[in-house]
Amino acid sequence: MEQSHVTLDRMQTFVRIAERGQLVAVARELGIGQSTVTRHLHELEETLGVSLFVRTTRSVMLTDEGRQYYTQCLHILRLVEQANEDVKKAKKVATGLVRISCTAAFGILHVEKIIFAFQDKYPDIQVEFNLTDERIDLVREGIDIAIRLGPLTDSAMKLRSLGLSHRVLVASPDWLQAHGVPQKPQDLIGLDGVKMSRVHGSSSLHLQTPDDDHITVPFRGRLIVDHGMAARQAFVAGRGFGPAHHWLVDDCIMSGELSVLLPAYRLSPVPLSMLISPERANIARVRICADFLAEKIASISGIVK
Repeated sequence: MEQSHVTLDRMQTFVRIAERGQLVAVARELGIGQSTVTRHLHELEETLGVSLFVRTTRSVMLTDEGRQYYTQCLHILRLVEQANEDVKKAKKVATGLVRISCTAAFGILHVEKIIFAFQDKYPDIQVEFNLTDERIDLVREGIDIAIRLGPLTDSAMKLRSLGLSHRVLVASPDWLQAHGVPQKPQDLIGLDGVKMSRVHGSSSLHLQTPDDDHITVPFRGRLIVDHGMAARQAFVAGRGFGPAHHWLVDDCIMSGELSVLLPAYRLSPVPLSMLISPERANIARVRICADFLAEKIASISGIVK
């Protein structure tokens, strides 16, 4: 078989298979058929004369030769991309694809509008925008930039603090009319809240008093949701009270659909961060996009540096 079968496309396919562990996922990501992915891998292995993967019914795992080849291919592909970027810098034109992952509700309400403005300014940059509250593997999913709420522990990623997202207790006027207006945190005990699933410490409300003391009260809820927009709708519909980020509900407060509970008491803010894949951080379009996002996010209601 001709050495020409070792192409950059086949290297890229091989690298993504190694990172994702599933041929079907790579086929979906690259927009090609699984049979094409299989053929590329087969031709590459036949050309090299070694098996790059050990195949099972559900996944593929790198052989020793495959691990060595993966490292070399990754280096080659980075050099090629950097060479392309250097040429584009000389032309002062940023082009290509940036993959962004974002906390779902924050992305829907705010970040997508920022991406619109970004593409208006940089029309040659394509953006793939993924919304999820799951803690995904950026490298495995091929993500360049991720925007996440809450404490982060992934030290392998380049972390950039976007600030603290401040929160407030809210409920609808109808809910307050039915349950009364609480005057102190203890008045919330026994009342139904709207809770977010997969949020650490969501069974309690930790409040700072006007005298800078701290008080904790239990927080229960018959309705538990896994999406900020669902929580927002539940608050407006009078299904319960609960904590909400300012960026999620400030417009509802302004319109009178929601009211603030215990305004003299403060909830602890939540870190808002940007994660950037280290291998992608120096690529011009990724760097430009990250800077643009950070600048615009800083002006969103409730985000404090």
